[in-house]
Amino acid sequence: MRWRPQQGPQQAFVASDVFEVVYGGARGGGKTDAALGDFALHASRFGAAAQGLLARRTRVALEPTIERARQIYGPEGATWVESRSSFSWPSGAVIYFRYLDRDADADLYQGHAYTRVYVEELTQFPDPRAVDKLKATLRSAAGVPCGFRATCNPGGAGHNWVKARYIDAGANQIVTERFVNPFDGSSLELARLFIPARLADNPRLLANDPGYVARLQLSGSAALVKAWLEGDWNIIEGAFFDAWSARNIVTPFSAPAFWLRFRSFDWGFAAPFSVGWWTVASDDWPIPGGPIPGGAIPRGAMIRYREWYGRRARSGEGMRLTAEEVAAGIAEREHGEKIAYGVADPSIFRQDGGPSIGERMRRMGLNWRPADNTRVGRAGALSGWDQMRARIGGGDEGPMLYVFETCRDFIRTVPTLQHDAARLEDLDTASEDHIADETRYACLSRPLPAPAPPAPAPDPGGWDWDRMRRESFGGRLWKVM
Repeated sequence: MRWRPQQGPQQAFVASDVFEVVYGGARGGGKTDAALGDFALHASRFGAAAQGLLARRTRVALEPTIERARQIYGPEGATWVESRSSFSWPSGAVIYFRYLDRDADADLYQGHAYTRVYVEELTQFPDPRAVDKLKATLRSAAGVPCGFRATCNPGGAGHNWVKARYIDAGANQIVTERFVNPFDGSSLELARLFIPARLADNPRLLANDPGYVARLQLSGSAALVKAWLEGDWNIIEGAFFDAWSARNIVTPFSAPAFWLRFRSFDWGFAAPFSVGWWTVASDDWPIPGGPIPGGAIPRGAMIRYREWYGRRARSGEGMRLTAEEVAAGIAEREHGEKIAYGVADPSIFRQDGGPSIGERMRRMGLNWRPADNTRVGRAGALSGWDQMRARIGGGDEGPMLYVFETCRDFIRTVPTLQHDAARLEDLDTASEDHIADETRYACLSRPLPAPAPPAPAPDPGGWDWDRMRRESFGGRLWKVM
């Protein structure tokens, strides 16, 4: 075996017998080499019983991985078979290279059997469904230990779910999850592990390409370069709401009873739903222990003081609650408090051969009015996303939108949302945007005025007709004949 892992994270990656191992963080940390080398070791150990699958989001992204695989697998006697997009060993071991352009493509692998599944750039998958479907192919009639391996960088449409599932548990910490067999009631524990990657862990790259770090520094902002070099999962370059900061988060407090309260709602059944409760400051309100000493919440600011996010933690899918169940859950959380109004996703008022979702919720005593669903391009006013940005950023007096630190799903999802690559003024709807949509409804229900356009400067080289009328003719209308 000619390929050898470097000491440190690469060695830990290929040596681990944990079922799920995610190797993620900095660019240039040697992650792709680790994945390719892991299968080379696997093939040399198990021969024909070693069956692998390496997947990426796009075919273009696969090309450099295939080229690097030629360099690692060629000396081992493996040959590239173009028609099957695979490398085959003389022993019979094989690894296939595939791309999943759509999440539904994972359904095509039903019935397949692999002993190793690798996913490159895990954060490019907006949710875990496609990845989890691939795990169902991990089985071996020959008794080979099966495993899932993935590599990733911070950012991307799937940043939130990857961070929540793997990174937040801590680096190099084995986490176990218990599953129950529905047939006999027996239980099984599966373990997962996150191994952080840093550029310093790849001395071969630094020695062979000493200009790599300098080129990275020319390729992005200081925040992005820091994330690339250190693998910092708390730095999000290019965030859609780039004005978001710690000053938008406040410790819960008891708002005065006379402050207006309202709620906003984004419907979801198979996808998550989101309910946000808001109160509006009737006057400046001091922030005890806030990030800015002596700071205050300005009059007119919106404060998110409660939320209910209908999402299954592991799959990221919706809770599949009926309209009546959601309405009952909202009423239970309000404890009879006075809610002035509620704005909801206009889609809940559509009728498809029966009462709409809005009508069914109204029968449960919960009334909504259709929200303004403007996203971008609203002439003469701030668009939906602009309203939200303006409130998050605020002005000299501070933000006009605050979130209780107990609203964890807002804090988890909204700050990391990215621009749509095809339409930069909109956000990437493939990401977890349900809370952002619901917040946009709330902001548009209490819109901030659009800033007045600056007055045009007088043309120093032309006539000031208004001044001439005022000074020479007492303001009377006149014209040149």
